[in-house]
Amino acid sequence: MTAMAIVGKGGPEVLQIQSLPLPKPAPDEILIAVHAAGVNRPDILQRKGLYPAPKGHSELPGLEVSGRVAAIGSSCNRFKVGDEVIALVNGGGYAQFCIAAEGSCLPKPKSLSMVEAAALPETLFTVWHNVFERGALKSGERFLVHGGTSGIGVTAIQLAKSFGAHVTTTAGSDEKCQACLALGADRAVDYKSEDFAAVIKNETAGRGVDVILDMVGGDYIERNIKSLSDDGRLVNIAYQQGSSATIDFMRVMLKRLTLTGSTLRIRTPEIKAAIAHAVEDKVLPLIETGQVKIPIDSTFALADAAAAHQRMESSAHIGKIVLTVR
Repeated sequence: MTAMAIVGKGGPEVLQIQSLPLPKPAPDEILIAVHAAGVNRPDILQRKGLYPAPKGHSELPGLEVSGRVAAIGSSCNRFKVGDEVIALVNGGGYAQFCIAAEGSCLPKPKSLSMVEAAALPETLFTVWHNVFERGALKSGERFLVHGGTSGIGVTAIQLAKSFGAHVTTTAGSDEKCQACLALGADRAVDYKSEDFAAVIKNETAGRGVDVILDMVGGDYIERNIKSLSDDGRLVNIAYQQGSSATIDFMRVMLKRLTLTGSTLRIRTPEIKAAIAHAVEDKVLPLIETGQVKIPIDSTFALADAAAAHQRMESSAHIGKIVLTVR
């Protein structure tokens, strides 16, 4: 099979097309003939040597795919050969064929193309688990998500609104802020010209927001804590500005805050299967009806994965970047 491999640590130039053997599914796995694969920030971290694949899994990049079932393991019973699926995978998505745990696969929404469907798994699993399970966001609460035009951001805005929250987001230009508002955000803060903590303090009369989803880290962490209401929840899932911060824990104690975070890739198959079940039950119906629609920023052929990475690293994209494989 043709695959895009990482042949060193560095820039997009270390991505290289290779011909590799076809992987074989274990009893609880399925082999997917990949039609499209989503591009995500962790792919870039892996390329730089900062986010290796879990032991025993494919070292190829790519954490989400859409395609058709090509083969099934001996203990699989939900899907059959030829079924159209989407899957969250531990790696290997940048290839013509990819292995996935059956529990991390879902039926492809019939209303979506393969390209549109490939943009779903990583963002839906991440947002549902971190915003609604770990963050426990409820209808009527205030929610802040940073990076509103990222794949995670555009998904979080729409899901939070769909479940009745008031949504504030941050973005890096007026164009991006307008895109966030068009997706349903109640307030979009241009972080290059406004201080989001000051905006939240002013617009909530000092109360703050109930849940924050942060992918930035660094000095945002202390500002997030200042922006939370009593009993607020801060969920960190990435650290583009660094994973270290100095925190005043007196503020955390007085406001009874919950600080949490997660990484999805290393979670057990059982936990991922539980998240998949919740996503299928609570979120996919919103996708099928078009109430939630993940915008596609751009598509690139698998052979042009380096250009897709350059697009993501430019931070100019609005929505998801997807590789077409077949």
